[in-house]
Amino acid sequence: MAHYRMRFAAAATAVVILPGAIACSSAISANEAEAQSLNVAVVPAVDSAGFFIALYDGLFRAAGLNVHFIPAVSSETEINLQAGQLPMDNPVDISCGAYPSYIQAQQNWDRGQRPSPEHPAVVAADLDIIAEGSIMLPGAQGLYVMPDSRARNLQDLRGKTIGVNAPGNILYLLVAAALADAGMPVSAVRFRYVPLPMMAHALQTGEVAAATLPEPFASQAEESLGVIQLADLDVGATTSFPVQGCAVTREWAQANPQMLAAFLRAYEQGQQLADGSRRAVERAMEMLPPPLGVTPEVAAVMALDSYPFGPVDQVRLQRVADVMRQFLGGPRFNVAEMTANPGH
Repeated sequence: MAHYRMRFAAAATAVVILPGAIACSSAISANEAEAQSLNVAVVPAVDSAGFFIALYDGLFRAAGLNVHFIPAVSSETEINLQAGQLPMDNPVDISCGAYPSYIQAQQNWDRGQRPSPEHPAVVAADLDIIAEGSIMLPGAQGLYVMPDSRARNLQDLRGKTIGVNAPGNILYLLVAAALADAGMPVSAVRFRYVPLPMMAHALQTGEVAAATLPEPFASQAEESLGVIQLADLDVGATTSFPVQGCAVTREWAQANPQMLAAFLRAYEQGQQLADGSRRAVERAMEMLPPPLGVTPEVAAVMALDSYPFGPVDQVRLQRVADVMRQFLGGPRFNVAEMTANPGH
């Protein structure tokens, strides 16, 4: 390992269902399962640790819920499935992913945009952010280079290509804030969009000069390729930045208040365990089904985030919208419209 990671990073992926992924469930009795079944699309990474603890420690089951975990790597498709605007075999009831996609989807909805089979690239939904997932801490997200790279600081990346997982999403914002803190505009670099599972390979082959890696991808790349952290992204405008949360459509929340309340009770128990017990997080991440799970060796060295619980902190979440405006443009957006805290 290039260095021992004492804390564990928030995964900054946004929510497309992984090909061939098998839904995992926290099962209850056959009589209860149909009435209380929930499809929950979640990024299979450490910022979702509270959810996975609730799933694998039986907290959802104890709340009377049969939760089917749908592994996901891009929020955009999941949001449209939640909104019921695209054909689907298994509708998504709840998703947990990066905040920028949720905010962008609400802004698009408010402008009258709607996804459709003819316009699947449009991401729009009328959403409530129901719970927070993770807050970045030092070491949680980083910009990495290969061991033989000549880059020694961010200034050395001028004119180079940086890998992020999606345009305008959380990783892009973190890199933009780090560049600004170093006195560089985002126009000084180029961006290439690479799915996180392929990011280390893109770095190894030279497709990108630097890769933005959250956990567990950072520790895995350190172990397999010896990558070196060029910059910690917990800097500038995104210091201690809120990364991920969970959202539902307002229509679903109004139609299923008891199920939502039960989900939140179990989820917040998982969040409290994640925030207080490193071993609980390690065990949950190791229990993810192949190929999503991590080895005990990787789990032991990943950096941890903090995992908030309780009502959504509107002031904290407003930071995401404000940073989006700073680096992506557009009008100011008030996140209080999306944080009604149903079920609390």
